[in-house]
Amino acid sequence: MGWKEAAEPVLTRMPAVQRPEGHIPFKRKLGWTAGILVMYFFLTNITLFGLQTGGESDLYGQFRSILAGSQGSILQLGIGPIVTASIVLQLLGGADLLGLDTNDPRDQVLYQGLQKLLVVVMVVLTGFPMVFAGGFLPADPAVGQQLGIGTTGVETLIFAQIFVGGVLILFMDEVVSKWGVGSGVGLFIIAGVSQQLVAGLFAWPGLGQTNGLIPTWIGIATGSISIGSPLTSEGLQALFLDQGQVLALVTTVLIFVIVVYAESVRVEIPLSHARVKGARGRFPVKLIYASVLPMILVRALQANIQFLGQILNSQLGGGMPAWLGQYGSDGQPISGLFYYLNPIQTRNEWTWFLGTTSAEPWEVLLRIGVDLTFMVIGGAIFAVFWVETTGMGPEATARQIQNSGMQIPGFRRNPQVIEKVMERYIPQVTVIGGALVGLLAVMANMLGTIGQVGGTGLLLTVSITYKLYEEIAEEQLMEMHPMMRQMFGD
Repeated sequence: MGWKEAAEPVLTRMPAVQRPEGHIPFKRKLGWTAGILVMYFFLTNITLFGLQTGGESDLYGQFRSILAGSQGSILQLGIGPIVTASIVLQLLGGADLLGLDTNDPRDQVLYQGLQKLLVVVMVVLTGFPMVFAGGFLPADPAVGQQLGIGTTGVETLIFAQIFVGGVLILFMDEVVSKWGVGSGVGLFIIAGVSQQLVAGLFAWPGLGQTNGLIPTWIGIATGSISIGSPLTSEGLQALFLDQGQVLALVTTVLIFVIVVYAESVRVEIPLSHARVKGARGRFPVKLIYASVLPMILVRALQANIQFLGQILNSQLGGGMPAWLGQYGSDGQPISGLFYYLNPIQTRNEWTWFLGTTSAEPWEVLLRIGVDLTFMVIGGAIFAVFWVETTGMGPEATARQIQNSGMQIPGFRRNPQVIEKVMERYIPQVTVIGGALVGLLAVMANMLGTIGQVGGTGLLLTVSITYKLYEEIAEEQLMEMHPMMRQMFGD
């Protein structure tokens, strides 16, 4: 008996959101999407009961904008378990260790059940050490005394809330994917990054940890904020790098422009309908063919590595080997393996020539090189895995074109022939696009962005929003022309 036969009774009985029967009107899809978004914001503002306020530290840190959720809330884990489970499945599927054919309905059910089971396991593996190891989510002793359950009992309550939040966000993502527009994972990333961007632009003095860009400029113009003369090096640094945030504004706008331009760069393969004379179309192979979602997997892998380092440091403390890493008072690695594996998140982490870091120049350059290698190569690898496992590869694309009644002019109407044509473009574009997105993410992180959302978070938000716009336009087109649904597959 193979593993599929042994696991089938469990995987086929995993709870799931029922798929809609037939076409869902566009307004209803928007309603489901908006409802889940409101629920997401509501849950991120529910503080964990029994948590000692002010004592917690965010293990995700700068990765929070990518992994969504909110520190100290019921959605403490965000989409982290979902993304980590996807990494495991991508690696197992890429190595062909699962033996699952996603085109087979039976294997599709097993794949989805396995994904849900892995998400639940990752919720436990991630949430348990956050609560019971290292004091990252410390329990309030006063609550334990009032309830008569002690500190361990309060920690169990906190873990139970985190577990419920992890399961909730899993099914919220599934509701959006089946009944709404886009994906829940992308929607939650947009929501989290947008909050930070708005705060980075409009946060008034006293309402946040740092002042927003617009209030700061108003203060500079009125003289209430002094940056010195812009003709001096100190004034230029204050204007462009510190309070003025001119470089962060330029980087933010530049990321918007580059991503929108890259999304429009494509190779268009002409198509014609085999039965309807004069009906023509084009299949676009975009430069960012695999989208930027594989970049979430790469950053999440880095986040899990840093999460492991934080746990080891909290447990071993001074007994941690120096080659693994030494940690500063802020909980960030300052030397060792975990330091070099920690991606550059802000401009201050690499501008040693401005005195913003005490690290040696060769240490900073080595860390930048490791980050670039990790992101470029990892982005290309995960992009390939993403294309193959989501039905975007040459074989799956050829089959979709064949089933829609389309063909490539000048070629026989045969799936194998169409596949060979697709193999000229899709694999190469997938690798180039994945590597390019990785390079852009590192450069954006190094230059800094508005609201300190991080280059990867901003990159993901712009690209996901652009694709969401395209999907909404496609949905509206199908609403106006119902025959289009039959061509693309209802």
